[in-house]
Amino acid sequence: MTWHGEALVAFDLETTGTDIESDRIVTAALVRLEPDGRVGEERTWLLDPGISIPEQASAIHGISTDRARAHGSPAAPAVGEITEAVARVFRSGVPLVVMNARYDLSLLDRECRRHGIEPLSARPVADPWPVVDPLVLDKHADRYRKGRRTLQALCAHYGVELADAHNARADAVAAARAARRMGERHPSIGSVPLADLHELQVRAAAEQSASLQDYLRRTSNPSAYIEPSWPLVPHGARVA
Repeated sequence: MTWHGEALVAFDLETTGTDIESDRIVTAALVRLEPDGRVGEERTWLLDPGISIPEQASAIHGISTDRARAHGSPAAPAVGEITEAVARVFRSGVPLVVMNARYDLSLLDRECRRHGIEPLSARPVADPWPVVDPLVLDKHADRYRKGRRTLQALCAHYGVELADAHNARADAVAAARAARRMGERHPSIGSVPLADLHELQVRAAAEQSASLQDYLRRTSNPSAYIEPSWPLVPHGARVA
């Protein structure tokens, strides 16, 4: 059985911004996609991030500071719950689908460190982590396709419905279905065993980062730096 024909669990965060070192989790979702395409077990969180949510972020995911403070769980215990739930997925060996894993998993790592919680990298989980990143895989399998590679764009390209973009649950489900379609459409990734697929993505992400860095240095920013690590930017690494 191929990895995309089995159950997948998808993870998504909506946050206060795009900086993995300083921004915070606002909502999170873990959703299991069964082999027959049904949505199985799912869990979602709404957090009070402990800081004001910028209007630009609220405009994207729809969560205001007032709503988060009134209805969200305190950040520290919620971050602990989210991290343990993700760790259980890794321990189970079920692939964890994360669109742009380098962002979501790194931000979760920094939230753990901020609140004194043991991060995933220090926990006894599967090695390598069984991560499936639709962003990395699509760039690898269809390198020269023009156009954007956002989740919305990938869903449109692979014929996946995304009815409520930037809702963590909806994005998680769509990412899992897009990953499955990629595996079905591209034998170069769909036929690869899961452990080998992880290593393929490590290499592909590094190559993609190097290519973007080279482009930026040639066209606009001679000192541009794009972090090559995947699926987690190491704590303390240079990020810009």
